[in-house]
Amino acid sequence: MLRQALGIAMAFTGVIVGAGFASGQEALQFFVAFGTWGVLGAVLASALMMISGIAILQFGSYFQAKEHTAVLSRLSHRVVARILDTATIVTLFAIGFVMFAGGGSNLNQQFGWPTWVGALIMLALVIVTGLMDVNKVTMVIGTITPFVIVFILFVTIWTLATSEYNWAELNLAAQDVQTTLPNWWMSALNYVGLCVMTAVSMAIVIGGNFIDTRAAGLGGLLGGMFFLVMLLLLVLALFLQVETVSGAALPVLELINDIHPWLGLAMTFIVFGMIYNTAIGMFYALGKRLTRNHRERYPAVFITACLVGFVLSFFGFENLVSYVYPALGYLGILMIVVLAAAWLRGGSKLRAEGRRRVRAMDLTRRRMDPRLRFSKRNQRELARLTAESNITDQKLTEQLEDVIHDELEADETLDWDREDPQGSVVYVEHIDPVTPDEDQTPGAS
Repeated sequence: MLRQALGIAMAFTGVIVGAGFASGQEALQFFVAFGTWGVLGAVLASALMMISGIAILQFGSYFQAKEHTAVLSRLSHRVVARILDTATIVTLFAIGFVMFAGGGSNLNQQFGWPTWVGALIMLALVIVTGLMDVNKVTMVIGTITPFVIVFILFVTIWTLATSEYNWAELNLAAQDVQTTLPNWWMSALNYVGLCVMTAVSMAIVIGGNFIDTRAAGLGGLLGGMFFLVMLLLLVLALFLQVETVSGAALPVLELINDIHPWLGLAMTFIVFGMIYNTAIGMFYALGKRLTRNHRERYPAVFITACLVGFVLSFFGFENLVSYVYPALGYLGILMIVVLAAAWLRGGSKLRAEGRRRVRAMDLTRRRMDPRLRFSKRNQRELARLTAESNITDQKLTEQLEDVIHDELEADETLDWDREDPQGSVVYVEHIDPVTPDEDQTPGAS
């Protein structure tokens, strides 16, 4: 389960650590602006992100969801679900056009180009790839995320190790950072709301890809811990260099340029790729959502949304982060309240279903693995557990068989052989089978 949870945690971290995080502008306005209290706010935000991550991923797993409305419609009143769905659509569009502005600011800060040049390049890339096989493109661009994480960890640790600082002077300098948020704790809550609104659609899908709700919950916890480390390092590094970065559109790029210009050049293209990845993801998902019942209209709707977003991007990256992001954060607070209330109210059902699926998986493994016995009593128990699950018998059976199939295929002592007349998977061993007397697996009859 730990290995599976780590995979979920990395995927979840990749969703919430997006282009805004990599630029450092979010951390600057949401946390650094409040000085040492902002550092405490980063800790509070990370703790809330852990709780939110556990809830979102577990609900995705519990409902085996393929898109966010499958969860929201079951956890809240239809009016609230409609509001949250609309808020998610607004978030997709808003984050998308902020990314156009971010692309322009990125090339402007590094090369001195007019902001419209970078925004126009971003627009062209998004439109061209959005009309192609976007899954392949985003898969390739998604490989940039690990480089972003490595660069952020490097620059933050380097800054912490080499900076000389005076807390009183730093707190005074932090007051010059412009922010529209009222205080550190509301900023922390708002930031988590923003992260949830940005990540909820994809995070629900990530959870829905895993049958084990316990592994999904553990993945959310671990992902929140990874997020804590990265956010805390980033906020501390920017705070220690607040006089240097307070006027920069992309504070992280400013820090890296101070270390070495070649590193800054590399980071420019990495951040631009991260911004592109976020932008195409937002506008592609928006186009698909708006044309859910009329797929033939997707190209026109997608291009129109991109063009409108391009125009709005001229309000400026810093200004958009200052006003658009907090507004999305307040919508995210409503999302967190709905998810947290449902998670607390339905905790016993989640735990019971988690135990049920783990036991059903053990029995499915016993049925499919020739080294283990599968008795009539096991068969009756598996049928009962399948019938009691919150998802359909056929869906649960297929999901369990897929998991065990992949598990056994990875076992080098077994070969795929054939399917039996009932459709069950049959394997042949390279080693001598275990006899009934040797089988010590719990639950054997």
